[in-house]
Amino acid sequence: MFKWVNPKTKTEAELSIPEHVAIIMDGNGRWAKKRGLPRIMGHREGMKSVREAVRTAQELGIRSLTLYAFSTENWTRPEEEVNFLMKLPKQFLETDLKELDEQNVRVLVAGDVSKLPRGTREAVDEARTRTATNTGLDLVFALNYGGRDELVRAMRLIASDVAAGKIRPDDIDDAMIGQRLMTNMQDVDLIIRTSGEQRLSNFLLWQGAYAELHFTDVLWPEFKRDHFVEAIEAYNARTRRFGGV
Repeated sequence: MFKWVNPKTKTEAELSIPEHVAIIMDGNGRWAKKRGLPRIMGHREGMKSVREAVRTAQELGIRSLTLYAFSTENWTRPEEEVNFLMKLPKQFLETDLKELDEQNVRVLVAGDVSKLPRGTREAVDEARTRTATNTGLDLVFALNYGGRDELVRAMRLIASDVAAGKIRPDDIDDAMIGQRLMTNMQDVDLIIRTSGEQRLSNFLLWQGAYAELHFTDVLWPEFKRDHFVEAIEAYNARTRRFGGV
């Protein structure tokens, strides 16, 4: 349990902490546009919110934090913006990997990293290798990730095993599909989306089947610790029935 005083209501709450939180980090471009800046400046500013979100997750005792960093659809954005976005994971890991490792954070990646630039792949591989034995927060970056693409890949693996006679169709169940996803992660308890948009945008379609959803109008570069904890407070107000009564 986590004790927190809501800065808006001035009331104290004792919060139960979800084990797995995922965030759709939206609004970088709009943050920049409001200030007459190039979109890439919004992405640069958004990196500060990434750092704060990671530290807040550690403070709260969240077990896994998954961040939607780059989707399979983001390749359609302007070339200059895509090139800049491809540099951000490398820059972040180069500056923050030492601290993450010292804080016992394990870095994981969900997505098809084979299509990322070489420098980005090398930075990701180094982070995963260096933190592989850490036992604290699991920090998952969804890079070149799409929920439908993930499910298609899992189905192909299962179909191959069926064709090879390794499994029977009747053997296929939830657990088998989950084990063949890009990251064999636990189900998501809470999905947060910033910027006011209210959709999943092809994010964790399988793992988020029973996730609670929290939408906030706050743009990602402005999303700070108190906003994160407010989302946890909203999560605590829900009754999770998982299809029951």
